[in-house]
Amino acid sequence: MKTTGYMDIALEEARAAAGRGEVPVGAVLVDGASGEILARAGNRTEKAADPTAHAEMLVIREAAAASGAPRLVGCDLYVTLEPCAMCAAAISFARIRRLYYGAGDPKGGGVDHGPRFYDQPTCHHRPEVYGGIAEGEASELLRDFFRDRR
Repeated sequence: MKTTGYMDIALEEARAAAGRGEVPVGAVLVDGASGEILARAGNRTEKAADPTAHAEMLVIREAAAASGAPRLVGCDLYVTLEPCAMCAAAISFARIRRLYYGAGDPKGGGVDHGPRFYDQPTCHHRPEVYGGIAEGEASELLRDFFRDRR
């Protein structure tokens, strides 16, 4: 499956999250060698009453639990929004190989905005980062979601 195919699945998860009243962010974790989808999720912070239930955290937890290992070496993460600092740290700790994200997040992002987690000298693992994948669609989902709540 092409990169955009995985991002399309992440966008499906984001739409489903919006349908549940969650901020529309979706993520897909893929085995980089086989292309197998290991986990997919949308935000669940409201439903779970858990501020850490971001889509990225959910797929990392699911894949790590299924593999029985705390590191997901060789895996690629597709997420519709630039990860926050918390998620950027989890991605680093999980040793994820590549991060692909859709929309940048100037206010809450932790990768190319804000703390720029992977640029810090204390960061032990830096994934390859590719932003702007399906950025228009990801941004539109977020704009529509927040516009409808104002």
